[in-house]
Amino acid sequence: MSYSGRMQQNHYYSVFFAPRGRDRMYELGMQIAQMYLSPFDKLIGIIGEAGSGKSMLIKGMFPGLELTNDDNGINMRPLPIMDQSEGGFFSAHTYHLDIRFEMAFAQPHELAEAILNAVKNGKRVIVEHFDLIYPLLNINANLMIGVGEEIIVTRPTIFGPLPSELHKRVASSVKYRRMTHTAEDLCEIFLPEAEFKRCRHRDIKHGFLLAFSDRPPEIDLIDLEFKVEEAIQKDLDVSYVDEEHVMIGDKIHPCTGPRNHVPSTGCVEGFRLLHRIVYDPIEQCYLIAGRVGPGAGGDSIDDVNDIGLE
Repeated sequence: MSYSGRMQQNHYYSVFFAPRGRDRMYELGMQIAQMYLSPFDKLIGIIGEAGSGKSMLIKGMFPGLELTNDDNGINMRPLPIMDQSEGGFFSAHTYHLDIRFEMAFAQPHELAEAILNAVKNGKRVIVEHFDLIYPLLNINANLMIGVGEEIIVTRPTIFGPLPSELHKRVASSVKYRRMTHTAEDLCEIFLPEAEFKRCRHRDIKHGFLLAFSDRPPEIDLIDLEFKVEEAIQKDLDVSYVDEEHVMIGDKIHPCTGPRNHVPSTGCVEGFRLLHRIVYDPIEQCYLIAGRVGPGAGGDSIDDVNDIGLE
């Protein structure tokens, strides 16, 4: 067993909040790579729905890696992993492929064969939608990462977890992340301009935090909640503009995760604000907390990040 294997053999899984902004996702990708990625890992499986931020996480984990499904780049054909040179000096060390995307151009068994051949040749392969190709590989990933409302990092063993298990969990939770993001941006739209410019973003379970340093924001939370609920009731269209903006109704709003939204505001369920501003003495900032999904409103913060320990 390698030194890396001995160090991580007791790692079951780790869970992080999945950020909604591009820069925060990059930073988390860097952190995950530093904490969990081993030089001996040859097969990295990434699992999650389209638009969940998988590609951003990969860019953070592997800076400079050219993604074969990059919307802003050129999708090379043949796919580099399908045309590996036999140990040539200039052959790639790391390959990336998006199984769902590539299945439009190649048969699944051809993709599986190329992945296994690359791993056999000592290459590293990062596979998006790993759950789709796993049945043809018959080997699990060295490191597997699921992206939903949470980012789950696990190092599978012969006993699992299986990619299908991870996919089931992240696919069912990503809806909360999208609802949260749209609700978060709606709150920003209705903030006074001076407060909007100084607010920063943080995360809680099924919700978001708007953080303000130095002094509490001058805002009526009941009025803010009412305006957001009114916008939700109008069922305004939510659409991508560019990598820095999203359009909600007829308003263009700055956003660094514009693909990670619900299609309309009416899809946001159970929105509510905590009816008081909370001071965080550790970070020394003032927080507005918003939540979506099932649950009651009110002033209790005790169960916001409850993890179900008994």
